[in-house]
Amino acid sequence: MEAPTAVARPAEGRRPDLSRDVATLPKAHLHLHFTGSMRHSTLVELAAERGVQLPEALVQDWPPRLRATDERGWFRFQRLYDIARSVLQTPDDLRRLVRETAEDEAAEGSGWLEIQVDPSGYASRFGGLTPTVELVLDAVREASAATGVGIGVVIAANRTRHPLDAKTLARLAVRYADQGVVGFGLSNDERRGRAYDFEGAFRIAKRGGLLSTPHGGELLGPGSVRECLEMLEADRIGHGVRAVEDPRLLARIVDRGVTLEVCPASNVSLGVARSAAEVPVRALYEAGARIALGADDPLLFGSRLARQYALVRDGHGFSDAELAELARQSIEGSAAPDSVRGRLLAAVDAWLAS
Repeated sequence: MEAPTAVARPAEGRRPDLSRDVATLPKAHLHLHFTGSMRHSTLVELAAERGVQLPEALVQDWPPRLRATDERGWFRFQRLYDIARSVLQTPDDLRRLVRETAEDEAAEGSGWLEIQVDPSGYASRFGGLTPTVELVLDAVREASAATGVGIGVVIAANRTRHPLDAKTLARLAVRYADQGVVGFGLSNDERRGRAYDFEGAFRIAKRGGLLSTPHGGELLGPGSVRECLEMLEADRIGHGVRAVEDPRLLARIVDRGVTLEVCPASNVSLGVARSAAEVPVRALYEAGARIALGADDPLLFGSRLARQYALVRDGHGFSDAELAELARQSIEGSAAPDSVRGRLLAAVDAWLAS
């Protein structure tokens, strides 16, 4: 990929233009997890119907107070996520989740979504890995037709499981590469699974034409990002914000045109940064890195995609022209078909000209 071209910056000390609504800015959403995309109201409703007892952190105290920089904090985060997943018990539940997610994406200005799912977490309930993937893809097609939002699926392996399981998922992902699967990811706690252990799975996925989109550089430092870049040949890196700590690594990311899926609200909620202003979006942007803002898990962090753009505007003084450039970078870093890409890029220009 070519390195991104330089973009205009507001003059030093100039107040950025705050007139345009970021929810109407056309954009792509490249970092959204399946269960984590669920509406909070849907979680509460389905839990009541299914007899699932939700902890107060998911009811009265929602959004929960989280911190994942230590193992105990990550365990609590994962436990809440698993409880939320447990309310999805029928095919109609999954179809509802995807449909509502697409509706929410449309309201946030997202014209293209890549939703990430580990089918292993649902396989026992829906007849196995293959039927689960087919159910998700069918739900995606229905939701896309109903809302007009283009949707691709990223199948993700779990760092805490054996690398052979990841190879199974990679082969499955490649099998459906022409039916809506666009990428292969790697998620969960970086501290419990090194990226290089999963090189074989990502080699299968890359040879099958899928994007490589592992998580890295969230809870661990630049070394985690480097492994994703070198061992997994990442096209995008989930989070990747810790790359800012290693200028030479960041320069390689820029040279390769790798997109960083930066999730400001998530970084703050999990303790990676103390505030949105401390998430190094400006430093990454000024270095020339491609950035796609993402909401990660709105169900647990309490905000969706447009809010991430507002946080960058408020915390880093991004002008409307710079926000438009972030939206372009999200579109260009996506697996969207050329026709969708062209339409969205033209719409970004129209938003900025309005």
